[in-house]
Amino acid sequence: MDDGRRITTGPLNPPRRGRPRKVESGHSLGTGARDALDRTPPNGGAPASLAVVPLSPRLLDLHAAALFLGVSEWTIRDLDSGGMLKRVRLPLPNGGEVRKLLFDLEDLNRLVDNSKEGIHG
Repeated sequence: MDDGRRITTGPLNPPRRGRPRKVESGHSLGTGARDALDRTPPNGGAPASLAVVPLSPRLLDLHAAALFLGVSEWTIRDLDSGGMLKRVRLPLPNGGEVRKLLFDLEDLNRLVDNSKEGIHG
């Protein structure tokens, strides 16, 4: 029996494969954490709250140092090899050191302060 309806496939209607999707159960995802914060503790106190404290790293790798100063990574390497910027060398327990190029944020700020026009130090 042909009732005139056709199922077309193509870029707009790709054929579906696999099992059909399950019907929604009414449970909305992602509400568990919010519900935990809204709940009043059993002792009748104030609801729990989370404090978010931003961490700013003291040491920046080569890429982050270049982004911080707004220069290329090669400029950071040149400043390091020219002695204008000191690399931080972290020791490892086996007597070696971390191979990643790390720079102290305070040194980067000091470089900027000492490089400002009109200031002689």
